[in-house]
Amino acid sequence: MHRWACIGTGDISERVAADIAAESPGSLVAVWGRTRERAQRFAHTYGIGFATDSMSDVLTRDDVDIVYIATPAHTHAEIAIEALTAGKHVLVEKPLATNAADTRRVLNAAHASGRFAMEAMWTRFNPVHVEVRARIADGLLGEISGVRASFGTPFRARGRVLTPAQGGSILRDRGIYPVTLAHGYLGTPVRIHAVGAFMDGVDISGHSTFDYERGIAQLAWSGVQFLDLSATVSGERGWVTFDPMFWAGSSARVHAGSAERIFGEPEVIHYPREGNGYRPMVAGVRSALDDGLLEHPWHTHCDTIAIAETLDAVMAGMTADIAEDNPLD
Repeated sequence: MHRWACIGTGDISERVAADIAAESPGSLVAVWGRTRERAQRFAHTYGIGFATDSMSDVLTRDDVDIVYIATPAHTHAEIAIEALTAGKHVLVEKPLATNAADTRRVLNAAHASGRFAMEAMWTRFNPVHVEVRARIADGLLGEISGVRASFGTPFRARGRVLTPAQGGSILRDRGIYPVTLAHGYLGTPVRIHAVGAFMDGVDISGHSTFDYERGIAQLAWSGVQFLDLSATVSGERGWVTFDPMFWAGSSARVHAGSAERIFGEPEVIHYPREGNGYRPMVAGVRSALDDGLLEHPWHTHCDTIAIAETLDAVMAGMTADIAEDNPLD
């Protein structure tokens, strides 16, 4: 059994911790919080034996094998590198880092330490996505030529997404899911056009078109309005629609295989959600550790870096668009 520590006690940590405890009972052994009181409350809820506000007290424990990091995004890289240097494996809440350069630093540290590292992109482990990827690889849709995805919901009560100093970014908080979906089916785009809106120095919404040699991705994200929360992947033989919430949903509709499926009643793929939806990812991490892997084949280091580079390019495009609309005198 691989023993886990949680770094962070926020709402995401609570959901992931519950799934870690369900997938591998007794494996949560330590938690770090900004205050000892927060850590102790979290520990009491999830039956964790050790709670502290000292990072070193967690990372020097012999009974901690892997740490899940869910602190504000701007702290991810440094905490991950500290944990890897201390000999711990890491699962880091998305985004792994707030830019591609820091993403490379984390993954280079993982290679140097010989430890597993992965961005916690649960979509890649969602059973619906796993089955659709496998069937598309077997030729379900023929050559893939299109991805359409959007993720827009009004701001939740999380100040960090509005705070530049904490790496606040709706692109990296929500837009990362459409971008990751496009990368998964079409790869790295050859051209990117991006437009965004900013408030107090933080991007709050945007949309982008990715051009490929033989395809296109149309993506949108927002923290101030609802957008369609579904997504589609299309090819020469049909298309698949991932129902809301596309990044973590339990069903998809396959419009392929026959005229009836395409124009009439699509085939429905359905998998009931396991726990809070993170259990398949936790199981994937456990399996990779059991096999002695330093990265998971479903979300590799190369994948993570390529997506981080695309996010940087999208942000640069949005920033340039704002500058063009507001030229200096």
